[in-house]
Amino acid sequence: MGLEVWFDENELRGGDAWDASIRKQIRECALFVPIISANTNARSEGYFRLEWKLAVDRSHLMADDQAFLVPVAIDDTVEATARVPDRFRELQWSRVLGREAPKAFAERVQRLLSGHAVSASSAPAPARSHPGGASESPSVAVLPFVNMSRDEENEYFADGLSEELLNVLTKIRGLRVASRTSAFFFKGKTLDIQTVGQRLNVATILEGSVRKSGKRVRITAQLIEVATDSHLWSETYDRELEDIFAVQDDIAQSVVTQLRAALLGERIGSAASAEAKAEVLAAATGRTDSPEAHRLYLQGRFFLERMTETDLARAVDYFKQALALDPDFALGWAGLSRALWTQAGYGWLPVAVGFQQAREAAQRSLAIAPDLAEGHVALGLVLQGHDWNWKGAEAELRRALVLAPGNADVLRAFGSEAGILGRQEESLEFLRKAVALDPLSSSSQRLLGLRCVIYGRLEEAEIALHAALDLNPSSGLAHCFLSMVYLFRGRPAEALEVARREVLPDFRSLGIALAEHTLGHAAESDAALARLIEDHGHAAAYQIAEAHAWRGEADGAFEWLERSYAQRDPGLGHTMTDPFFAPLRGDPRWPPFLEKMGFA
Repeated sequence: MGLEVWFDENELRGGDAWDASIRKQIRECALFVPIISANTNARSEGYFRLEWKLAVDRSHLMADDQAFLVPVAIDDTVEATARVPDRFRELQWSRVLGREAPKAFAERVQRLLSGHAVSASSAPAPARSHPGGASESPSVAVLPFVNMSRDEENEYFADGLSEELLNVLTKIRGLRVASRTSAFFFKGKTLDIQTVGQRLNVATILEGSVRKSGKRVRITAQLIEVATDSHLWSETYDRELEDIFAVQDDIAQSVVTQLRAALLGERIGSAASAEAKAEVLAAATGRTDSPEAHRLYLQGRFFLERMTETDLARAVDYFKQALALDPDFALGWAGLSRALWTQAGYGWLPVAVGFQQAREAAQRSLAIAPDLAEGHVALGLVLQGHDWNWKGAEAELRRALVLAPGNADVLRAFGSEAGILGRQEESLEFLRKAVALDPLSSSSQRLLGLRCVIYGRLEEAEIALHAALDLNPSSGLAHCFLSMVYLFRGRPAEALEVARREVLPDFRSLGIALAEHTLGHAAESDAALARLIEDHGHAAAYQIAEAHAWRGEADGAFEWLERSYAQRDPGLGHTMTDPFFAPLRGDPRWPPFLEKMGFA
């Protein structure tokens, strides 16, 4: 096709002149095509690795839309486990099997060289959100309003008002709102506005104070631009305090109207006020009229985030206490469903019993409030994790996405569903959005980290998992997932060290078994796997299958996959994309198993 290609085995003779010639070609070439195969994977050292590094270094000097690196795999090497620079993983690979390159690949190269088109397969993947990207769309964080009167009842009112405003703002199209978990991280802390705005990745901050005197309350709210630390808008409200929630709704309507005018340029008038009132009513869906039930619900949410057996038991207890005070508290039923789902999924509750109770709680939530996004997420997760009803789960999660497109929980759940179904870029898009909205949530960071491990985005995975551990050092799963990052990056000694710090004992044993095997310590790996089977075989069949597959024991892997299927292990949702099962994909037993799971 008239393309000039520099690759001549006869010239590769070694020495300084040879080295200089290669460096010159890499500096001057229009496209660099690294050839990836089982052979490159098997070689820990080689001059080709320096060539790859030189090309990657040159790519960093180029504009983001400039095509240069075009990775090509010439066999069935799996991206997730390939020993390549992380930069290669940010690009879609071409596969050229056999001795002759397909015409389509040559035509693509020609288009890239001509500059007429840069296809999605050669352009970098979307960049991860970073602080400072707030200018992309109007964005705001609602900080906890300060309780100036210092009585416990008014503390509930101050927090409740902040949450009410946050919930309403998340439903405004075109406005990005930092989640409650991240915003309330700053409660009681004295940090400057620029620091808070940078950490929450927002352009504006809404803050305020509440002072109660007898039956009256004074609320001050102010909208501050982070970049200039200047007030865009402020207002003081004096109200009679007869009904806490009615007062919150009144304030919320006023603030929403002003925020839409200040951030989105909308005109203030009767139509805007009516729209704000409707949005406040929508945001009130599923809430309780009991301040104490609301407090218990928030406690349950806190422990649900921590992902340990003890903390999940406490979360269930708090949710049940809240529901005892208000049986019609739809959000409380949704929260209870999520906690029971997690307990059942990790073997802390019998699977059949736990998932049935989770289903009933989700259905109770939706019976009370059919348009509650959290209820649809809870039911979708049961359909996904226990029923393996991928179509039904996606329908529930899409409904939640329509109802609450700015809710980080919804984005996390939908991103996970897209990942389970093999939609890699869509999965990462939603999980990155969840992190952007909820950057100080260990759950958001941990889930993004897991998906990046699965997809071989190891640099991003390491960043996310370190962030999860910085936010919550005792969080379950994060150490195990980080250990996997080091394993896939060829650093098994570090993987072993990190795996030993995992909080959850079953995932600790899994991480140790994987790392010890990679280090060539057969006895130690055997001992860790035996411990995993003895202590957790009833609930961790999927993880046992992963360990066998990584150790090259296909029969053992399939045996435990079948046990996992019989146990209704939620981990099976990851089967299709799990990099630990790469050695099984050429086995004739693999396609029938995927078909049985509904993935074929």
